[in-house]
Order: sequence, then C-alpha cells, then structure tokens
Amino acid sequence: MNPVEADLDHFDPAVRRRALEHLAATESFPPPTDWHNLHAHTFFSYNAYGYSPSHFAYLARKRGLGLAGIVDFDVLDGVEEFHEAGRLLQLKTVASIESRVFVPELADRVINSPGEPGIAYHMGVGFVRALEHPLLTRMRRTAEQRNRDLLARVNTFTAPVTLDYDRDVLPLTPRGNATERHICVAYAARGSREFWRAKLGDCPEDPAALQALIRAKTMKQGGVGYVRPGPDTFPAMAEMNQFVREAGAIPTMTWLDGTSPGERDLNALFDVAIHHGAAALNIIPDRNYRPGVRDEKLQNLYDVVATAEKHGFPIIVGTEMNAPGNKFVDDFNTNELKPLVPVFLKGAFIVYAHTQLQRHTGQGYLSDWARKQFSTVHEKNAFFERLGRILPPNATAEDTRRAVQQLLAQTSSAHT
Repeated sequence: MNPVEADLDHFDPAVRRRALEHLAATESFPPPTDWHNLHAHTFFSYNAYGYSPSHFAYLARKRGLGLAGIVDFDVLDGVEEFHEAGRLLQLKTVASIESRVFVPELADRVINSPGEPGIAYHMGVGFVRALEHPLLTRMRRTAEQRNRDLLARVNTFTAPVTLDYDRDVLPLTPRGNATERHICVAYAARGSREFWRAKLGDCPEDPAALQALIRAKTMKQGGVGYVRPGPDTFPAMAEMNQFVREAGAIPTMTWLDGTSPGERDLNALFDVAIHHGAAALNIIPDRNYRPGVRDEKLQNLYDVVATAEKHGFPIIVGTEMNAPGNKFVDDFNTNELKPLVPVFLKGAFIVYAHTQLQRHTGQGYLSDWARKQFSTVHEKNAFFERLGRILPPNATAEDTRRAVQQLLAQTSSAHT
C-alpha cells in the first residue's frame, strides 16, 4: 500500500480527506459494474483491515463496484464522510447503522444472535447524515458500559495479563466506539503464545485466529465474560425502528441462515418485523451457501428471498469485512448466487435512490410523498429502482427533482 492510500485510514479526518482528494485527482478508475457491497463495517465500529469510510469507498471504486455501502454498530460517525467520498469518486453510496434489538414476540426463541433468545441483529438503511438522538446516545453509552463490565470479568481470567479500557482499548478506535473485537486485538497483543496456550488450551499462529479464539473462549456463551442479555440490554425493535424512520432511513430486518427456531418460521418472522415497522431485508450471502453444495442453508436463502419479494422488501447484501478472510465483495458469478443477483441489484438501486431523494427533497422510500404517490409497494419499488439506475452520485437537488418528474411522466404515459 502506498503512503497516500495508507493515509486514508488515519484517525485525523483532515489527513483522510487530503489523501482521498489526491487519489481521486491522480488515479484512473474502471467503469462501474453491477457488483456491489452494501454491508461493510468501517473503523468507526470495527473493520478487520482498518478501513475508514473513505478507504472503503476508494477500494470499491478501484475494483469497479457500481454501488457501495457502509454499516457501523451503534453509530453514524462515518455517514457524511462516506457520502462525500462517493461524490468525489463518482461512486453510488448507501450508509446504514446496525445494532441488536429485543423482539418481545420471539422472546423464547433464538433469532439471529446465536444462543440469545429474543435478541436480533437489526439495521437502519439509507441515512444521509449523522444526527444526535437520545436512542443513539443511550446505545453508545450502554455498549461502552457493557464492554467495560466484560473487560473486568475477562481480566479475572487472564490475570496477570490484564487490560485497561481507556489505555489499551479506546486508542484502537478513532472516536471511542470500541467493540469486543477491539478488546480481543488488545488482549492478543499483550499475552505471549505460551500464556495463551496455557489459558485457552491452544494458541493459533495466525493473529486473527488467536483473536477469534480469545473471543469465543472468554466473551461468548460459556465464557467468563459472557452475560446473557435481557429485555433491557438492547432497545426494543419497535423503538429502534421508530428512530430509524424519524431519521429518514429504512428499518431493516437482518437474516442469518434460517436454521434457528426464530428464523425457521418465515411468515411469523416477517409478520413481527412488519408489525414493528421494518420495510427491507439484509442478507450476508456468504453465510448461506458453499460453492457447489445444495443444502438446507442454500434452500433457506432462496426461501427468504422469495418471502421478501412477496412482501416487497428491498434486499441489500454485503460481506461485513469485520473479520479477516471476509471477501471484499460477494462472488455474484457463483451458480448459487447468480439467480439472485437481479433481486439483490434491485434492492441496491432502491436504497441508493432513497438516499438521494431523502437528501435532496425529503421524498425518501418511506416518506409521506412516497406513500401517497404509489398505490402498491411493488409499484414504488419499480420506480425507485429505475431512479437508482439513472441518478449519478453527484446529482444535485435540481437533477433529482427533474429525474423524478421525468420518470413519473413516463409511468403515467405508459398507464394511459
């Protein structure tokens, strides 16, 4: 990596901005394709490669992605930087938030947070800017206290190798939003191989594998640091969805692999999500198939896509990049994913169009305007998909209004 590109991950935003402006002005980029990743974490929560929003945008453009999206846990710190990078690089961008929520109707069933009944990973998709909100403040404070309490418990197990949260963990993050993965990085850097082999029964040579083992043995279910979450540990799904809607974004349910009790009954799962205001679905495809293998998970993937389509839920996909080995982008040429690519691409264009409309006119996917303008969700999806295909990343408010008027006129003409 050259020094200028390395500066894209500097914790000083001014350094990142200068580096990105230089690269945008001096490098050539390939034509954008239909390949996309709308679920990449950044260093504002945890990216396995330390990528900032600017760095992920730059790499997406270098690799020919036509659309790209970031999602961070509990914070919106990277939203504006990412959108600005997209405009500078001519990359269509989407920004999201992820957290865990409590789902009272499924309190007795594991959903998509392994071993934790009633708890679900959940998202808001299509934010146009960072904002202050009481729920965000609470989520961040709760997450920090949860980390500090976890560290205190794990320290009793790892003594004499212990960590200080302020000294050893927070400096690993640009704005203090540390995660369990940051704690694992800090622990792995402190103890010797002999120490960890004695404590954990093994010590993989690969640093990433060691970090994963520390997390599995000390912080997950069965480990000394683990405390089973309850209804008060995370916000309720309805509460998070209300915040997402108030912020002009799209409440989005997430999917693991369909093998848990809470995910097996698709109709019940979607009914609950819809009741609480969800309107889109996120999938991590790599969790759901192995190339050349037709198994239960692959069938579950096809089933959840079909159910989402029935309900008119745009589907967004990506690879997370919050663990070493995660792909930069899904392999849409595999036999397993190829039949689903049109659906995934439709969802990507819909949420991109939502982002542009919400930014420039306030007429996003769930706005009063959209509710009044379209008689069915499928009609709305068709419009937003077409708009997402034609709107460039540097579209102005006037460009956006003109494109909307032209598409509406074409639609009206086609119906007469």
